[in-house]
Amino acid sequence: MSEEDALFRTVHGIAGRLAGRPVPVVIDALVRQLPPAPGITGDDIRRIAEEISVGRDPSGL
Repeated sequence: MSEEDALFRTVHGIAGRLAGRPVPVVIDALVRQLPPAPGITGDDIRRIAEEISVGRDPSGL
């Protein structure tokens, strides 16, 4: 599995479990569970968390 696949699968799993939860809760899960991925910034993690918080799955899976 490529780094990109692992990243998308992790985001997808978090989105399924934490959809609708507050942004800080989602950020915490992302920071703890995302595999190392070059180029992912804190701003990227916040944007992903905001999408999950409103019930969207930004993974595309």
